[in-house]
Order: sequence, then C-alpha cells, then structure tokens
Amino acid sequence: MATTTYSVTGMTCSHCANAVTTEVSALPGVTAVEVDVPAGAVTVTSDTPLDESAVRAAVDEAGYELAGVR
Repeated sequence: MATTTYSVTGMTCSHCANAVTTEVSALPGVTAVEVDVPAGAVTVTSDTPLDESAVRAAVDEAGYELAGVR
C-alpha cells in the first residue's frame, strides 16, 4: 500500500474535487482518493507507488494542474 499527497492548483469547489477524484480513481491500482479543496491537496492511496506522470495526466484531464508532491 502506498499513500502520496500531491499539490493541485485551480480547484475551488466540490465539482473540482469530484472531477479530480473521478480521473485519479480510474488509474490502475488506486484504492482511495481524498481531495482537500481549501488546501489544494489530493491524497492518493494505491496498491503500489504510482508514476507521478500518470497522476499528472489524470489531474490534467480533470482540468487542473499537479504542482508536485507534498
């Protein structure tokens, strides 16, 4: 089990959180996604460590920008 928290910019509401959760949850191995909109944080739990570029692509697909790992 691996848990990583990422900084994501551009999220302002629950719709933003839902969009990011949907896209990141679709990545292989992801078991949980928690979004903290006010903090601009997305915590991802997965079976194995995820490739940051895959998470970045999922966040981009949702319309936001991955600023890095916290």
